[in-house]
Amino acid sequence: MDRNPLLAHSDAPFGAPRFDLFTNDMYLPAFREAIALYKKEIDAIVADEAEPDFRNTILALEYAGEDLRNVEGIFFNLLEADTDEQKQAIAEEISPELTEMGMYISLNETLFSKVKHVYGNHGELGVSEMRLLEDTYLSFVRSGAALEGEDREKYRTLEEELSLLELKYGNNVLAATNAYTLHLSSEEDLAGLPDYVKDAGVQTAKEKGLEGWAFTLHFPSFSPFMKYSTRRDLREQMWKAYNSKALGGENDNTEVIRKIVGHRISISNLLGYETYADYALERRMAKNRETVEKFLDSLMAPSLPVARKELDAILAYAKAEGFDADELMPWDFPFWSEKWKQANYQIDEQLLKPYFRLEDCISAVLGLATRLYGISFEERTDIPVYHKDVKVYDVKDEAGEHLALFYADFFPRESKRGGAWMTAFREQFCKDGKDLRPFISIVTNFSKPTADDPSLLTHGELETFLHEFGHSLHGMLSKGVYPSQCGTSVARDFVELPSQIMENWAYEPEFLNSFARHYRSGEPIPAEYIQRIVEAKNCLSGYLQVRQLHFGYLDMAWHTLTEVPSADVETFERTVLEPYRTLTMVPCSAVSTSFGHIFSGGYSAGYYSYKWAEVLEADAFELFQQKGLFGGEAADSFRKNILERGSSEDESVLYERFRGRQPEPDALLKKLGII
Repeated sequence: MDRNPLLAHSDAPFGAPRFDLFTNDMYLPAFREAIALYKKEIDAIVADEAEPDFRNTILALEYAGEDLRNVEGIFFNLLEADTDEQKQAIAEEISPELTEMGMYISLNETLFSKVKHVYGNHGELGVSEMRLLEDTYLSFVRSGAALEGEDREKYRTLEEELSLLELKYGNNVLAATNAYTLHLSSEEDLAGLPDYVKDAGVQTAKEKGLEGWAFTLHFPSFSPFMKYSTRRDLREQMWKAYNSKALGGENDNTEVIRKIVGHRISISNLLGYETYADYALERRMAKNRETVEKFLDSLMAPSLPVARKELDAILAYAKAEGFDADELMPWDFPFWSEKWKQANYQIDEQLLKPYFRLEDCISAVLGLATRLYGISFEERTDIPVYHKDVKVYDVKDEAGEHLALFYADFFPRESKRGGAWMTAFREQFCKDGKDLRPFISIVTNFSKPTADDPSLLTHGELETFLHEFGHSLHGMLSKGVYPSQCGTSVARDFVELPSQIMENWAYEPEFLNSFARHYRSGEPIPAEYIQRIVEAKNCLSGYLQVRQLHFGYLDMAWHTLTEVPSADVETFERTVLEPYRTLTMVPCSAVSTSFGHIFSGGYSAGYYSYKWAEVLEADAFELFQQKGLFGGEAADSFRKNILERGSSEDESVLYERFRGRQPEPDALLKKLGII
């Protein structure tokens, strides 16, 4: 090809990215060529001598920079899912240039004057067009367009530095995660571990060139070790390693956090806001920090007593079973809560995992989308992927027409960050009368197959799969027009609704019966196991709710500051969370130093969104229960009013159109059995 493959028209089916052609040395040239093209498009809008109007200014801006969006969509997704040192170096080099490109637009006085003219003289516009105009105007204002002189230059410098700090934070977390390995060489050290956990430990050791067994801080390795190991000393060691990631040492994030917080405060102040939370929440459903704080408090007040009762019950059970300490330490809780759950519900991961073979779960989750929305999935082997583990599907609508590409990347590796997420290599939008369909990706860290067994999911991992697949449906079913309004481009506290509502099916007997088979015998999952899953649904609901609220309070505490605190990160965190404490706070541990959601992942002053959306989904799922769980009126309305619409209208309007009313505030507390 004459042109960089990252920028050239792809000859793969559906114009899919040519991952098989991309090399690291192509990214910087592609970025810089795309930036140059973007600047030419902006310059043309600025130079247009015609009176600014919606078409020649707002629409021209909306569609400018398509090449750059495509390169960013590929590179930054791979930076998370399949990174290496060269990609990380490229990210650090290009991030200031991308920030500068953003400010080339937002700080362009002539361009802003054109947008401002259209904003004040727009005439008749449709709902989506008016929303696009308002969003465009406010994005300029919120990106420094109204600043002058020294303030404008200060804003530019702060934004450039902040982009690098956020990158550094994420790189430190990944490096700290990969830096730790618990290497065991004696069978005695494996006491309590199920065979599947030991087998995974053998495989991890082999991958690292070690003898014996190896366990890491990646969740599929860390979590079962903490639940089943009877070696309290080793659980303590693992817990402390996990909860001190990037807290001191070579990959320290403590000073990075202070700088990020300081930069966010300074930027917010320059733009006329007292705190970063005031700035961030203005364009979300919650609108302001007072609403968020009241919301968190309204959930914490009834949940904290329930959580503490649950902990008392587990401690009493542990003591009856021979635990000889006066309190549960954080490394005791996973172990004893799992045993308590087994005793009360006769259910545990070891019992259920054989029934959740990954391949069966894939078929079931994709099949659920077919039942709900009539879409189908055909695995393709002729479409390039970025790693051998990745599967890709052609998603078709009810008529058999192409709807989207769906990439699925399930297994952990050192080049992938922890957790699970959905993203897009290209979002859906319409241009020149053509509907450009999306390339959607789901990334998880499920346990790999071993020499003896296939990949088997826990029931919790099935929930995670359904959650991220809900985000994927939001992207795949999008039927918007303007790029900034399509798919998951919605308010942060609305975006989790499509994902969290999907988790409900993990507890529906009809769904579980449709696929859960023992991977060896082929026997269906026993009815009593499903009954136990349903009965255990709200097991530890108080504790788990409080844990999530902890993250929400911590996020708001960092982002309602008016100055960088004098206290160190650990002390600051301890002070914030002490009123809501359940387990003992351990010295030399902290959440903040690896809390990527709020320091490098887009959820700053937004972690409350998970709970906010849980209220929405608890209320919304009631309609499915009333109108049909596997298609019909509720699914049709959810697709039409939520999944297809993006942010083409205010999210509250979209929800009310789906539900017929605004959500009931107590829906979540009732669902969890807290009230």
